[in-house]
Amino acid sequence: MMHIRRSEARGFADHGWLKSQHSFSFADYHDPQRMGWGNLRVINEDRIAPGMGFGEHGHKDMEIISYVLQGNLAHKDSMGNVKGIPPGDVQRMSAGQGVRHSEFNHAPDQTTHFLQIWIEPNVRGIAPGYEQKTFADAEKQGQLRLVAAPDGASGAVTIHADAALYAGLLNEGDVVNLPLDPSRKAYVHLVRGALSVNGEALKAGDAVALAHEPLLKLDAADQAEVLVFDLAA
Repeated sequence: MMHIRRSEARGFADHGWLKSQHSFSFADYHDPQRMGWGNLRVINEDRIAPGMGFGEHGHKDMEIISYVLQGNLAHKDSMGNVKGIPPGDVQRMSAGQGVRHSEFNHAPDQTTHFLQIWIEPNVRGIAPGYEQKTFADAEKQGQLRLVAAPDGASGAVTIHADAALYAGLLNEGDVVNLPLDPSRKAYVHLVRGALSVNGEALKAGDAVALAHEPLLKLDAADQAEVLVFDLAA
């Protein structure tokens, strides 16, 4: 089973300093048919205006991943982490028992464009944690690079969730296959470019939710950047 979620069908919020597209129900955007997929709860495509950002706020019991596409995301949290997140880095914050943080774009003339991803944990009440790693383009070129996994396999960031996240950079004509466990779910989010997923054409911002599928086939029609989630059902 495959369900296509077109970019223009996503929820949209314009706060002036922040423009956000929501793949699933979030804040004032509510769709009872789109409360998440498996244990994937949030994919927000956020654009933060120069000199603006999210003030300090709190989270509990959620695995939060930031994936920056343009600019730099300045992170500060109650664990003492003060970091800049550039494109190519994957940041994981485990909210656990509770954490407070802020995210800002300090650039005077550039928008920060990033994906905010929430995955429901398989353990609750743990101590909050933070991890950030750089994944060079060469590691993702023409293939799917594991960037987040429960056991930190292959140098991925470690998430406390029954899920895995892959990132890929494909050129026109590249074909990538990923075997899937039909008892689990998968989700493909096309960050930019154009490709087909099991024969279904996608453009930037489109996504495909998959269930009971044994194989994922990505066929790039243009230069493409893609995220693939392997998820608990």
